[in-house]
Amino acid sequence: MYGSDGIGEEEPLFRPYAVTGGRSEPRYHLAMETLISSMSIPDAEMALLTPEQESIMQLCRTFRSVAEISALLRVPLGVARVLVADMSDEGLVRLHQPRLQQGQPDLNMLERVLSGLRRL
Repeated sequence: MYGSDGIGEEEPLFRPYAVTGGRSEPRYHLAMETLISSMSIPDAEMALLTPEQESIMQLCRTFRSVAEISALLRVPLGVARVLVADMSDEGLVRLHQPRLQQGQPDLNMLERVLSGLRRL
């Protein structure tokens, strides 16, 4: 990937679709504004994580949206969704899905996402 000045930008440390087995969509819907927090796990289990999982665990010590994880890891949104969904299935992260009331998003959740995006 190259920046507008023609100089190569830093590439991700891994081939995104290699870590998802070629999947670009998770097994269930995961909105990009879904907030993620990492669970506490013993150091012995932490040593067994893939580098991608470890990065997500570190990032999600504070609430992060799926979109933030995608941006910070420099991977496509679909890849971030697959990684997060798989980690949720393994009990490594907790999903905080937005609750919609009468078709309206939770304003508190939107403010937290906006605040997180501003920190980027």
